[in-house]
Amino acid sequence: MRAKFRWQCAAVSDPGKVRDVNEDAQLDRSDAGLWVVADGMGGHDAGDVASNMIVDTLAQLTVPPEHADFLDAVEDALMDVNKRLFAAATEGDEHRTIGSTVVAMIVREDYALILWAGDSRAYRLRDQRLQRITRDHSQVEEMIELGELLREDAETHPLANVITRAVGGEDDLRLDFCVERILDADRYLLCSDGLFKDVSEPEIEQILSEGSGHEAASKLVETVLEREAADNITVQVIDFSSIEASAEAAVGTS
Repeated sequence: MRAKFRWQCAAVSDPGKVRDVNEDAQLDRSDAGLWVVADGMGGHDAGDVASNMIVDTLAQLTVPPEHADFLDAVEDALMDVNKRLFAAATEGDEHRTIGSTVVAMIVREDYALILWAGDSRAYRLRDQRLQRITRDHSQVEEMIELGELLREDAETHPLANVITRAVGGEDDLRLDFCVERILDADRYLLCSDGLFKDVSEPEIEQILSEGSGHEAASKLVETVLEREAADNITVQVIDFSSIEASAEAAVGTS
């Protein structure tokens, strides 16, 4: 039999120290095993519209009984948002940018499906070791893969903010997917790029390794705010505990 899990999400979002509007949006549907972080693009008159359209649409989804149907529903919802945003951006003579990156996690039984477009990221902390799950859809990531740029130079490169995929960026949305097997005590992080612009992955690993999910989420954002914090910051920390492991521990202590 597959293990079953309990989960708990802690989310923190902050506009940062430079921007007046928070163009990030996040969705915690723990009831459905769905979590989403979206980072809007296009300025205050469009970026927050795009990111909020994503989370508002996914918040209204009815959860179907079959797991595959829920994945299809999430994907279809993002495709629909993409078409609406692209149509709004290209109407009339003046083409605008109205889009948003997105990273989402869907959990069923002991598997997590991660899907994303853009440079919002998913990480997993297991046995105090951090692993990045997503690969950025960005110009600098492509340059790194081609051997044209060192990873340590990516954050300061002039093209560091250029992403190659986003919801609303093109008429056809391309999402990447990966499947993760969840283990007891796994901790996952979904975040916008405002986090890792100012906090290194070794620092993220250290912070995630300490305290509760709420304490870790708060500390990550506080660390950004102690630095430049030129972008919006959103983090979700999701902790998983095996129901079977919890039951065995309870029996052992009774």
